[in-house]
Amino acid sequence: MTSPQVTSVMFPVQASDIGAAVPFARLVQQRGSGRMWMGQSLRLETHHVFAALAGMGLRIPFGSSVVLSPLQHPYQAAVAARSVAALSGHPYVAGFGPGSSEFQNSVSPATSTSPVSTVRKYVSTVRALLDGEHPHSTAGTFTNDGAGLTEFSHPRVEVGLGVLRPAMARAAGRAADVAITWLAPPAYLRDTLIAEMSASAQAAGRTPPRVASVIHVAVARPGRDLVQAAYTAVGPHLASQHYTDMLRQGGIPADPAEPLQGAEQLVKAGVFISGSPQEIAAQLADLHRHGVHEIILNVCGVCLTEGPGAALRDLTAILAAVDEAAHV
Repeated sequence: MTSPQVTSVMFPVQASDIGAAVPFARLVQQRGSGRMWMGQSLRLETHHVFAALAGMGLRIPFGSSVVLSPLQHPYQAAVAARSVAALSGHPYVAGFGPGSSEFQNSVSPATSTSPVSTVRKYVSTVRALLDGEHPHSTAGTFTNDGAGLTEFSHPRVEVGLGVLRPAMARAAGRAADVAITWLAPPAYLRDTLIAEMSASAQAAGRTPPRVASVIHVAVARPGRDLVQAAYTAVGPHLASQHYTDMLRQGGIPADPAEPLQGAEQLVKAGVFISGSPQEIAAQLADLHRHGVHEIILNVCGVCLTEGPGAALRDLTAILAAVDEAAHV
């Protein structure tokens, strides 16, 4: 069965107050399609934000892209995930990732020695717990020795894994319901990541995960500096060894010593997608053809350089163009 093509919205910054998240959630609610995603927030915690929005009547689908697995036991992760599903009344995507090697070394050194294997065991444990099993597993410093969740009715939780490079793609193929990509060039996404996760899933005798891709976008408007928007959004990623290695594998000559040049390359190559809303919608449709099931629009660059109002204006225009194209 083919997964439906979905276009969703990323809350583009770490939440400092619930009011900032409300317009993004309301946009998803009014559109009646897609979900609202958030990454790891170390200000207002991600699941708490989702719960607060649901409590305000914004009962929409949510997803985490991604929360950092070293920060919580998989048992608590499963509890948090099904809590959001129950409170929102919709299926939830619980996406996990180990974070950078520097972060892992700081909070969970045991994780950093084998991050791919550790996070694969972690998502497998979360999936097993949500399925009512009593797993015996060890993921880094976390051990689950036969504990199980109490019975509780809730909408389905999909367990996701953040994927940058082939090893994590293979891990997603073996263990995840959803593979969540970030900054992946389209051909690399199709020919490397999707190919690896599909082969891994087949070898494990399971259905390949559906693919949800976080895509940075900005409408080309008079006076807008797209390179600066891209740099503001992902400058730290472009100075990181593991992100730039992924981009080089995808044909983008990114050098961690030159993040501004990396931003220029992202705009030039269309990894940071820009243009008119209709042109952006056409490029998003191409990503679906490359095998992406859910596109997660991230307007972080515009939000940080021009404010949330400008970011919401871009999102509204792009989603309108996507919906118009879908009905042509």
